[in-house]
Amino acid sequence: MSFDPARRYLFGGAAAGLGGLALSMLKPGQARANAAFHRTPSGKLSRGFGKAKNVIFLHMAGAPSQLDLFSHKPTLNRHNGAECPAELLKGKRFAFLRGVPRMLGSPYKFKQHGRAGAWVSELMPHFPKIVDDVAILSAMHTDEFNHAPAQLFTLTGKSQFGGASLGSWMTYGLGTENQNLPGFVVLLSGGKFPDGGKSLWGSAYLPSVHQGVQVRSEGNAVLYLSDPPGLDRKGRRETLDALGKLNGITLRRSGDPETEARVGQYELAYRMQASVPGVIDLQREPQHILELYGAKPGFTSPAETADDPRTLYKGDDPTFANNCLMARRLVENGVRFVQLFDWGWDHHGISPGESIDETLPIKARQIDRAVTGLILDLKQRGLLDETLVVWCSEFGRTPMQQNADTQRYIGRDHHPHAFTAWMAGGGIKGGQVYGETDEIGFSPTKDAMHMRDMQAMILHLAGLDPWRYHYPFQGLDQRLIGPEDDKARLHAALLA
Repeated sequence: MSFDPARRYLFGGAAAGLGGLALSMLKPGQARANAAFHRTPSGKLSRGFGKAKNVIFLHMAGAPSQLDLFSHKPTLNRHNGAECPAELLKGKRFAFLRGVPRMLGSPYKFKQHGRAGAWVSELMPHFPKIVDDVAILSAMHTDEFNHAPAQLFTLTGKSQFGGASLGSWMTYGLGTENQNLPGFVVLLSGGKFPDGGKSLWGSAYLPSVHQGVQVRSEGNAVLYLSDPPGLDRKGRRETLDALGKLNGITLRRSGDPETEARVGQYELAYRMQASVPGVIDLQREPQHILELYGAKPGFTSPAETADDPRTLYKGDDPTFANNCLMARRLVENGVRFVQLFDWGWDHHGISPGESIDETLPIKARQIDRAVTGLILDLKQRGLLDETLVVWCSEFGRTPMQQNADTQRYIGRDHHPHAFTAWMAGGGIKGGQVYGETDEIGFSPTKDAMHMRDMQAMILHLAGLDPWRYHYPFQGLDQRLIGPEDDKARLHAALLA
């Protein structure tokens, strides 16, 4: 059977037209009109809707010990060294605990601070300055107990690869306020990638223009952003124009909107060549701001140049502080979502680099001044009310000491059942400790908050309905909070 060329042209043109229509719905800021309808279980929650224009997500990769930073448990201290009761272990899964471990109290002192009398460890001496600006979430829990699945679950809503990241969901729904910068930027510190890899800032089934762009602390800030030798800016412009025409032909033939998204990425990279260097140049900050964060522009982490990343712990590394200051500069310039990963919190106690007694104080010192400076700086610039700051990890640490055969230092195993996070700004009511755990910090006893709840809260505060905001893929309405409505809820007490 012959096929009429006119019909082929008609169907090809129609496909391209549909592709263009689909892409127009994905352009920054326009998806929200179609996908971000607001619905909450309670009408009382409407006050928190849409207050967060930007999000800074501080992920402590490896899981800090909440029992040594924010969760004071005198009863646990009194039972330090005692055998763990059998009922605590029954039916529970742990990554490395074997047999009957011993209870482990904190070797650090705690004091109460702020209106709510929040307990804060001596390892965080700067944090009390902002304790009345943050909501400490003391009864967090999650589903996964190994790093990669738990990190993926936290930031993509799935414990396997293939989910779209939180930052991608945000930019897909809200776009970016600066067309010369990516809407979603990723900053790393600690000398190592998080276990979940680049999927933690991938876009998966969402258009690729919404994936995170990693900005580096040395060399080219963004890989492949600079022109190759022999190509000037004029030549780059001519090259992109020619490539755009070729991609236009491909788009008309295939109707694949991802082709046009690719063209958009090329154009964004061209604009970023002029805009990125100025935004990430910390030398432009006055000395008192650098001191507020503990930032040191131009610093290169020893972990980036040494064979053994534990050399990082021989001195103070300001990379995280630099990244916090850069995050403020990015949101100030219209970047929608900034995601910071800081590696080095996996304190099992089997090496000096994984010890609560030797390494945790160094890691706490590296972030304490920086996060405090970030909140204070956002507040003094009038940005905190519209910028949601989240400090979180994939899970917490056990009240029991890890009992591996190679144990040489103080350490704790992974603990998904109870851990601490905090949120500030962007519609969050600060000056409160929300949630409680039992007397040894093993399980939540009041106002437990699941990781799904945190995901729902972030979307809600940004003006995106967690239940109706979705993307059709593989026959399902994909959502960040997963397919089951009863797995996520909003916590009205946290809303300002």
